[in-house]
Amino acid sequence: MNLFFPPVCEGCKSLLSDNELLICGACRHDLPVTNFHFDDNEAVKKVLYGRVDLQHATALLHFSKKGIVQELLHNLKYRGHEQIGVFFGKWLGAELSGLKDYKSIDVVVPVPLHRSKLRKRGYNQVAKFGQEIAKALEVDYNDKTLVRQFATKTQVFKSRLMRSDDAKPRFQISEKQRLIGMHILLVDDIITTGATIEACCNVLQEINGVKISVATMAIAD
Repeated sequence: MNLFFPPVCEGCKSLLSDNELLICGACRHDLPVTNFHFDDNEAVKKVLYGRVDLQHATALLHFSKKGIVQELLHNLKYRGHEQIGVFFGKWLGAELSGLKDYKSIDVVVPVPLHRSKLRKRGYNQVAKFGQEIAKALEVDYNDKTLVRQFATKTQVFKSRLMRSDDAKPRFQISEKQRLIGMHILLVDDIITTGATIEACCNVLQEINGVKISVATMAIAD
């Protein structure tokens, strides 16, 4: 199979060598890693300052238009390359599992897709990412309790005004008792204005005794 369909880098499309997986060494070296969770950087929390009470929050990478992270997220989200979610989930999961701040996590919850989008795409681009983090933290993964009520279009390339206008609360909770008193790690692919995360947190905070932390693959510059 490799003879006819040789593995190529998800970032630059160059051929991968035998010891490279998904991303070539050059692209891996160029990935704009944030190190937020190592440096106690509160950049993600600042996006949501005054709107959501978070325990901890981090993002693995910086996102910029036309950059390598955009290419990787496009491959994950629109081209069916779910292994990218696995790659990022194992990476971030391994880092968070060694940090005291994330030892109290009880469950990982992904930002859900609306059922119409899920049918069309066939998968939630955040699922593999969240599942791998849950494995690393040795906690449950719950994609049933948080439900999206309305389908919306992607937020990344909209203006700030358009994003805010299009991102009104659109989530609901089913079976609230499953998350009572838990420390939830909410995961998503990218945080831009924070409107989606805020909407999720607003309904999750209706559950008695919950605490919420956030982890995303990327944060928009």
